[in-house]
Amino acid sequence: MAKLKNHTSKNQNRKDHRNGIKKPKKSAYTSHKGMCPKYLRNLRRSRANDPRQSLRPNLNKE
Repeated sequence: MAKLKNHTSKNQNRKDHRNGIKKPKKSAYTSHKGMCPKYLRNLRRSRANDPRQSLRPNLNKE
């Protein structure tokens, strides 16, 4: 005899929401891997000449 029931979603929604459905955590810096090199060069040069960048504390300096 063939089986009648192959799948059920009973209790799955309750289990999923028990600890909450969370979005994946985003890191502080996104990767530039695979981005257009022309855009990255422009981005670097625009940040170098941006006066607002001087307002941020440079943590690497001693």
